[in-house]
This record gives sequence, structure tokens and C-alpha cells, in this order.
Amino acid sequence: MNGKVIVALLVFPAIFAGAALYYLQIFSFYEEIVPDGKTDVSILQKKNELPEVINYSNFRAISSESSPIRYRACFETSEDLDVLRENYLVYEDAVPKIAPYWFECFDAKELGLALKDRDYGEVFLSKKNIVYGIDRVVAILANGNGYVWHEINECGDKLYDGSPVSNECPEKD
Repeated sequence: MNGKVIVALLVFPAIFAGAALYYLQIFSFYEEIVPDGKTDVSILQKKNELPEVINYSNFRAISSESSPIRYRACFETSEDLDVLRENYLVYEDAVPKIAPYWFECFDAKELGLALKDRDYGEVFLSKKNIVYGIDRVVAILANGNGYVWHEINECGDKLYDGSPVSNECPEKD
């Protein structure tokens, strides 16, 4: 058999498999979330730790059933950042997760840089353990842009790295 034929039989399936894997990771498993227009953006109050919906518009979101941390959302709000800080639970050390390039409203790198300056934005807790070990967080910038994503919490870190889960973590369903 000619060497070129053997190489072609090895290379073309590899290229096809690589392209299929890329497509599945970037496009296939994501779906757009249809907003209900009323409860899409909520954050927990300091006084009672109950969720409260804040004023928002232009909500867009994507998610995937293949992973609990693939949720991303963008919105706009007229809420004052200082008032939000006074009334709602701040979430420390949140790092925005990178979204697929085609979900243009969510740029994790720019958002991460903006959140380093506390004068420019803040991250709030929206829902603790939306899935075991995963919290939903809401970031709001001073310019009124808002973002939502899922963050692995301390219980999730322990669960996923295999270390013993502390008594402070809820029971896993």
C-alpha cells in the first residue's frame, strides 16, 4: 500500500474527530435560556438571606445540562451599586468563567479585570447550592452591566477533589 494512502487514512479521521470535538464543546451542548422577565436576576438579602429580584432588562442567558458551571447570563440594571452592597450578600473571590466566543455579551477576561477594582463592580450571592457544591453569583458593574455565572463553592471543591466533606456542607442528595 502506498504511504500516502496510509497517512491519509490516519490523518483525515483525526482531523474529523478534532473538528467534531471542537463543535461539541463550543456549540452543541449549549442552549439559550428563555427569560421569564420577572425572576431571572435575584440576589440574597443580608437581613434574612432570602432572594430578592432586582430591577433588570436585556437579559440573555445560556446553559448546558452537561455541566452545572456552564451557565452564563448578561443583563442591564439601573440599581445603585452602593445600595446593593448595603443590602445584599457580597460573594468573595468569585472568578468569572469563560463563555463560548459566540456569547458576545459575556467577556470573562474584561469582567475579571473590572471586578478587581471594587469601585467598579461587586459580586453578590444569588443562590447557594443551586446544584450541590455550586453557587449562582451575580456581578454588577458601576456602569449598570450585570453578569451571572455559577461558582464552585467550598463544599464543591472538596467533593470534586476527593477530600472529605466537612460537617458544614449540606447533605448531598
